[in-house]
Amino acid sequence: MQKIKDERLKLKNLKNIRVLFMVQTIGILGILGYDLVTKGIDGMTDNPLWFVFIITAIVSAYLSMNISVDHETSGKSPEKGLIISLTVTALISIVIGYLISLSEGTPATTGILIGGIVFICGAIPCFYVYRLRKRTMDN
Repeated sequence: MQKIKDERLKLKNLKNIRVLFMVQTIGILGILGYDLVTKGIDGMTDNPLWFVFIITAIVSAYLSMNISVDHETSGKSPEKGLIISLTVTALISIVIGYLISLSEGTPATTGILIGGIVFICGAIPCFYVYRLRKRTMDN
């Protein structure tokens, strides 16, 4: 198989891959929706396609972050953006942890644990975008 050298054909190939990705995602969502209706939320999340869908969504989000940072034109400080992002993430985590600890029958440690998990899961993309912005500023 020969490498494609024509830019128009490369672009058409990328568009075809995008359409295939959309069809695949719609198919996965259809199967998961059927499982949701027939087996409930537990049946849907037990399906291995659930993990494929979640991993695909995460990878797609990270790849989109890379493109959006490259598309930014403003010369804002990456450090300032990181501090703002981490502050908002911390506030959201504190609110979620507090609301969970207020629910009846739930110990405060559960709220702290879930708030910490939400913070870590929110901080990872913040640091990733910071690293991308820092790399773009250095270039």
